[in-house]
Amino acid sequence: MSETTDVGPMAEPTKRSRLEAISATNFRKLMPLLVIVYVISFIDRTNIGMAKEALEVDIGLSAAAYGLGAGLFFAFYALLEIPSNLIMHKVGARFWIARIMITWGIISMAMAIVWNETSFYVLRILLGAAEAGLYPGMILYITYWFPRAHRARAIGIFLLGVSLANVIGAPLGGLLLGLDGMGGLHGWQWMFIIEGLPAVLLAFVVWFWLPDKPHQAKWLTAEDKALLDQQLAAEDDGAASQSHGFKALIPVAKDKIIWLVIAIYFTHQVAVYSLSYFLPSMIRNFDDGMSNLTVGLITAIPWIAAAVGSSTLPRFGTTLRLQKMLVSGGLFSVAVGLVVAATSNNNLVLAVLGFAFAAFWFFVIQSVLFTFPGRRLSGAATAAGIAMVNMFGLLGGFLGPTIMGSLETSTGNPLAGLWFIVVLTVIGSALAWGLKGARQRATYQAETVSVS
Repeated sequence: MSETTDVGPMAEPTKRSRLEAISATNFRKLMPLLVIVYVISFIDRTNIGMAKEALEVDIGLSAAAYGLGAGLFFAFYALLEIPSNLIMHKVGARFWIARIMITWGIISMAMAIVWNETSFYVLRILLGAAEAGLYPGMILYITYWFPRAHRARAIGIFLLGVSLANVIGAPLGGLLLGLDGMGGLHGWQWMFIIEGLPAVLLAFVVWFWLPDKPHQAKWLTAEDKALLDQQLAAEDDGAASQSHGFKALIPVAKDKIIWLVIAIYFTHQVAVYSLSYFLPSMIRNFDDGMSNLTVGLITAIPWIAAAVGSSTLPRFGTTLRLQKMLVSGGLFSVAVGLVVAATSNNNLVLAVLGFAFAAFWFFVIQSVLFTFPGRRLSGAATAAGIAMVNMFGLLGGFLGPTIMGSLETSTGNPLAGLWFIVVLTVIGSALAWGLKGARQRATYQAETVSVS
């Protein structure tokens, strides 16, 4: 007898409570490791922010070259994102995530040998290619383990990894930069080596601990596995008749609201990654005599605010109107916070308050925006819509740091690029009022039939 017949008929309240218990168990067993992996990945992709000034002095890296190199990571990350996810689906999460971690860890450590702008560009490109698919792969992995009713919490906690990475990474980077001269190496070289090593070591933990699917989980009983499989299969029934593969992109591409979500998310990602890469240098601009550790500790403050925002406000987006208010009001608030920082007139406390107010809204906006593909689409088109929003949004991670670096080089003012972000976020705030909920069912069915 197969496992799926072991559970037998079950009353709906009992089934729901058991699924909640299973999800709670899976949450405890899986989410801490997934969050740690994402924290390490984000530290390794953004730690150049702490090394910016040292690289300018030691290898002659200009602010414009730094911004371009920071952005090149996202260009190649985005291009390889979908192929990487398809490979993971085929070979299994445990192997593919471990592979991603080993390659990105080695390349991150290799950043210690950069000697000019070209080598900086090449290694940033390779790092983006190595890490490609990690974020959407993790989101896909979560869908293997959690029914729809429990995914939002898991994804929300997973996104906290971004804030935690900045809270931990900035002070840690400041401490490691203090190793300057030890063993004949610069402090930034020690930072890249030491911060890249955990990814390689943790890859082996992922390989030995992370099951590909629930049927491999030693902590679940046979009945638990069967019930979870039944629930996930039932939720996928609607997708079975829909288009698959690249055909699923057709209804996505025809949906004007999805393109609107992409445009809004693009403005959001410009703001997030511009601050991720340039906040340490903007903080240092207020006092050149600040130690690296002090810069790191101050840099962590806005990201603590971001963690508070992401863990408190998204749950209030229960209706379409409230979600539009959170996205539009959030982006406008980001603009207000950055205006405060840009006009702080060398008042560090006021600037940090402005940065913190802006960062508070970052992951509130992101959590709400990613509900719209599910509102508008169904079946395989939902997955394609999420991937498309994320891929185009990552291009904001390329454009933001690139323009920030160019504006700093041309003006000599590290805060000059904030006005570019302010304009974009105000535009995004206005666009958010055009968001709409579910499409007419007949229209969606007609499009999915046409591509099936």
